[in-house]
Amino acid sequence: MPGGRRCPDCSSAALVEDSHYSQSQLVCSDCGCVVTEGFLTTTFADEGNLREVAYTRSTGENEQVSRSQQRGLRRVRDLCRVLQLPSTFEDTAVAYYQKAYRHPGIRAARLQKKEVLVGCCVLITCRQHNWPLTMGTLCTMIYADLDVFSGAYMQIVKLLGLDVPSLCLAELVKTYCSSFKLFQPTPCMPAKFVEDKERMLSRTLQLVELANDTWLVTGRHPLPVITAAAFLAWQSLHPSGRLACSLARFCQVANVDLPYPASARLQEMLAVLLRMAEQLVWLRILKLNKRSVVKHIEDLLQHRHTLIHKAFLDGTGEREAQARGLQPRMEEEVGGSSLGLPLGKRPAGPGILLPPCMLKPPKQPRLPPTVRTVTGDEDISDSEIEQYLRSPEEVEDFQRAQAAGLATKDAPNQP
Repeated sequence: MPGGRRCPDCSSAALVEDSHYSQSQLVCSDCGCVVTEGFLTTTFADEGNLREVAYTRSTGENEQVSRSQQRGLRRVRDLCRVLQLPSTFEDTAVAYYQKAYRHPGIRAARLQKKEVLVGCCVLITCRQHNWPLTMGTLCTMIYADLDVFSGAYMQIVKLLGLDVPSLCLAELVKTYCSSFKLFQPTPCMPAKFVEDKERMLSRTLQLVELANDTWLVTGRHPLPVITAAAFLAWQSLHPSGRLACSLARFCQVANVDLPYPASARLQEMLAVLLRMAEQLVWLRILKLNKRSVVKHIEDLLQHRHTLIHKAFLDGTGEREAQARGLQPRMEEEVGGSSLGLPLGKRPAGPGILLPPCMLKPPKQPRLPPTVRTVTGDEDISDSEIEQYLRSPEEVEDFQRAQAAGLATKDAPNQP
């Protein structure tokens, strides 16, 4: 044993000298750890003066990886394995993480952003390979805030100059609906709740396309919309035994979580279906409501393009309908012209197709009224001072003071 030293990793005393590229190194024969590195000379001056230079100093760089980066790389690999991604996805995500971590803007960031960086690299890789994965799913898995995650995601895409395509909604529908526990009978599930997978996927895709055509998907999270569309598709395939089932009960039977805005998306989709049903003569006489319209979803989806065009007229179609007297003018409904109103406050007529954020704009917070403190030292104008005079003597004094002031103003300047 050279010098009585031990290996720092395994505490073995079996240390031997090994020659690696003509440099002497002290290596542990049990675990292979390099205890001491050899020395090299970098210039002729060093060789002439017999000065030895360490290997890391001779190369001018240190290949050691920080503990934070090592932990991040392990989390990227673990996250890819939990999501059961292909091995090529894992290599790409690791490469993106290493490239982003070396960037000064990311390396000097706080620990919270570095934790989010793991999910951002995995999400970028999935989006580039058209793998259906949402930002909300990753935020739930790594316990990250959605606002922080989205901000870091946009920053990394911009810093690395990556081309990330948008999420394919059809693939997300297929992946999300395939996780439902509705396609195989189980002892705890009623037989009337079991549905064919292909039929339900096809009907759900048509309803999601309808929601996309009527502005219900734009700028919103896709999972609540897909959940509402899947619920309507499931009900419409066998409405006799499923109309009494609620959305919460459906999610419980399907073994999926109920997203918070899914109930609101469901009501919006039912309102669109009712507007479309008014354009069919054989449905108009039935006086449908939000429950009974589910029975006729198949007919509505079969002619959805024509019904959307008729139910939601554009500007030209609306003026033609007004000329024929089919609908009242918006100016008559509000008692005047609506052209001067802001866009969010204009009355939306029955034939206008607008996004929900414009039909129901968010309310502006009311600021508390400013309380003005009166100290008594405020200036009083001449037009208001008469309100503070109470006696004739005060009136005469004010008139004399006012006349004296005018006389002093009109008098010529004395030399």
